[in-house]
Amino acid sequence: MSGKSSMRTPLARIRYLGSAHAGTDHFWKQRVTAVALIPLTIAFVLIIISLVGRNQAAAIQIIGSPFVAITMLLFVLSGVHHMWLGMQVIIEDYVHSEDWKLTCLMANTFFSFAIAITCIFAVLKVAFGV
Repeated sequence: MSGKSSMRTPLARIRYLGSAHAGTDHFWKQRVTAVALIPLTIAFVLIIISLVGRNQAAAIQIIGSPFVAITMLLFVLSGVHHMWLGMQVIIEDYVHSEDWKLTCLMANTFFSFAIAITCIFAVLKVAFGV
């Protein structure tokens, strides 16, 4: 420390690490969404398997049930948020031009938002029969 002693406590020195002062917030959000996606993915796969061989009316009835619709919405929201966080890390780590990095981060956000809105709209349309 070039001869100067720090007045900060050890906890203060490790809190808010990183240039954005976000600490481990991003890390934990990615881990929480990953853990949430384990049962949600299993449930989603089981729902899709239950739809195999059924006609459109039966599929709409299954997807329209509140439990199935909510499960699918949670799967979509957790999955898209996890995807957005992961791509953000990849872009920040591997895109070195600041202009290109900003463009890629914006595209990642817009793409993730578009995917989320489209999936939410589809599930709600089927669930409410609109």
